[in-house]
Amino acid sequence: MPFLKKYPIVADYIPINTKRRSGLAVSPSVKFIVAHDTGNSGSTARQNVNYYKSSANATNASAHIFVDDKEIIECIPALTASPEKAWHVRYDVTGDNQMYGYDANDVAIGVEYCFGTNINATEAYKRYVWTLAYICYQFNLNPQTAIIGHCFLDPSRRTDPRSGLAVSGRTYEQLLLDVKTEYNNCQNNNMKMSLIRISNSPKVYAIGGDNKRYWIFNEETFNVGRVMGLWGGLGEVQVVASDSHVDGHAIILIK
Repeated sequence: MPFLKKYPIVADYIPINTKRRSGLAVSPSVKFIVAHDTGNSGSTARQNVNYYKSSANATNASAHIFVDDKEIIECIPALTASPEKAWHVRYDVTGDNQMYGYDANDVAIGVEYCFGTNINATEAYKRYVWTLAYICYQFNLNPQTAIIGHCFLDPSRRTDPRSGLAVSGRTYEQLLLDVKTEYNNCQNNNMKMSLIRISNSPKVYAIGGDNKRYWIFNEETFNVGRVMGLWGGLGEVQVVASDSHVDGHAIILIK
């Protein structure tokens, strides 16, 4: 069953053969996910990735994906290309080996949650939940057991993602429940298409399961699609400054 691709994932890689990105393949395969937050309130996904790229040889520390309220950016291949190792959990901790039988850096995808007063917590959280669910789908992982917070793997040094989620008014326990729900919902063929409108345009688009945007031709089409259950009402249209979905055909529906 296909998975509903609600959001684009932007590939913007750290230079290869550097301290932050070795280019080594995940081996033997992706086994679990480590949930992180950036620990840097107010920093966006773009700012974090740009910092990692500009300091690629500064240290052996990295993560695969950064998520904020506007973007999901992959700086080390995980979903957009064959998965590579990232350095997001210390090798000398033992929790990952005890729980999963492997070092996290060798087999786990690291996903960073961006938070802060300048970041829309609801939108960032929705994207974070979807990203975790999509990784579970992509690598055939159980969302009930395959996600672990960094704070559990390195409890003497780390509090993420609990700390970042708390700033946003969420809990780690709720995150796990929401990922499970999203995982199930995004494989439901009856799931409604999400709606977007670019701020400088009157056009409303429906985002399809193929991750393309489809222009809803007119008001009649919009209303017919709403009645059919294809999408929600005008109150569910998300206004965005820009959008990178590939264009599909126009949707024209008649009563």
